[in-house]
Amino acid sequence: MIALARKYRPKRFSDLASQDHVAAALRGAVALGRVAHGYLFAGPRGVGKTTAARILAMALNCPKREGGEPCGECDSCTRIWTGAANLDVVELDAASNRGVDDARDLRERAMYAASGEDRFKVYIVDEAHMLTREAWNALLKILEEPPSRVVFVFATTEPHKIAQTAAPIMSRLQRFDFRRIGPHAITERLRHVLETESVKAEDDALHLIAKSADGGMRDGLSILDQVLSFGEGPVTAARVRDVLGLISDDVYAELLRVVAERDEKGVFPLVDRLAEAGADFGEFVAGAGEVLRAVLLKGMGGTPEGLTETMQNLVERYGSGLPAPDVVRLLNVLAETEPRLRTTGNTRLVVELLLLRWAMMDRTVELGEVLRALGKGLGVQGSGPGPSSPEGRTPSPEPRAPSPEAGPLTSDRMRALWPAVIAEARVRSPMLAAVLQDTEVIGVQGDTLVIRVLDQNPVHAEGLERQRDALAILVTPFVSGTVRLRVEKGTASAERSARPSRLTEESAKGERLKTLRAKDPALNSAVDALDLELLE
Repeated sequence: MIALARKYRPKRFSDLASQDHVAAALRGAVALGRVAHGYLFAGPRGVGKTTAARILAMALNCPKREGGEPCGECDSCTRIWTGAANLDVVELDAASNRGVDDARDLRERAMYAASGEDRFKVYIVDEAHMLTREAWNALLKILEEPPSRVVFVFATTEPHKIAQTAAPIMSRLQRFDFRRIGPHAITERLRHVLETESVKAEDDALHLIAKSADGGMRDGLSILDQVLSFGEGPVTAARVRDVLGLISDDVYAELLRVVAERDEKGVFPLVDRLAEAGADFGEFVAGAGEVLRAVLLKGMGGTPEGLTETMQNLVERYGSGLPAPDVVRLLNVLAETEPRLRTTGNTRLVVELLLLRWAMMDRTVELGEVLRALGKGLGVQGSGPGPSSPEGRTPSPEPRAPSPEAGPLTSDRMRALWPAVIAEARVRSPMLAAVLQDTEVIGVQGDTLVIRVLDQNPVHAEGLERQRDALAILVTPFVSGTVRLRVEKGTASAERSARPSRLTEESAKGERLKTLRAKDPALNSAVDALDLELLE
């Protein structure tokens, strides 16, 4: 019985999955008679490198080729496709033929002409990165001056090793990089194979196989072969999990519940369940990251792909209890933990600590929601339903806290609002905000706001002078009426001169939060009343 990966190996360039860029180039080269004497096919395992090399050999020697495509049915194509003995197409495994003597033998064989005037000699060298430096040197001359109608194809999963070992070779080969094959393409190929084999399968089962294939079509077909040999009847998700030892969706459902409900006591029974089932903790953590990523994508309006129906329902069910900012923090903790998971001798303890941190993590409070909740008592602008929101329905939080209402242009008022103006500039023009950070309000003269640059650098004052109109636009929403700007040079006050000139991450964060609180008087009351921690 032929393995599915061999039985359903593509016979034409057009059958190569997710490698259209390679197929089009090789097909055109054959059709136009512009085939190079040397190729390097690089890419992950199981994505079609050796298959593409065979199709190229078939196309070059097919008497019935059309438009650069081999027929796939003639005797020549059949012999090449099946790997049968062939005088003109030779496949070598560099892992076992890597020495200089093997390379010299290959070089001598390449000097002999093909079996017919209309045929090509094609040498396919797999795992080419295993060749020694001396072997590459032995091949260098023939690659520089190749015999007529001889083509070398080197396939490798690690092209960087060839670049390190034999850099001169790279410039003498045409390189094609093969992509990983997406889960959707693998699922469709698996479905086509099963229809041809008259076997029914659940969609969830195909999704699980495609996910486990990790971008390799050969791996996907090999897994399907393994599942089919496990038993008769339709291919079910349960059978795939049993064969591959995958962690069930029920475990991830419990994980989402523990995290969403902040049930830290539920962490230990969950880890016990994994240990009793003999699950791989590393695989569980990787799967947990994928589940949280799906929740994040769903919460941001996207559509997660490649999920089973059960997992899609779980994401819908628990997504509302895990807002996007919280999920980002959870994933950040995961990223910090993964290196320890790979190096520790006690993976169970690391996983328990990770889940406990997730379950015990404080939740982010949206500033807009807090202000709306306290709006009536504090008189915050924007509380209650707006004209664009249905009655009784809370509008979505704004990305920034509400701005103060426009008011008179006075010195005291503009000094108080100047941090808010700088904060608005930070959103619209970070470069302008960086200069404004070293300014202060001098006073108001009629409809003109006078500011002073505290920095001694004259370039900053000149830059602000040129951007007076842009700065006036920033100030206008805070003022009822028109406003003009005048920029003066000056020296820093004693208080400002005493500050350290070096800006640390903590001081920068403190300044940003201070500016945020200064933006609206209601915010100070909300923070103090609820003892909130402001997060960026």
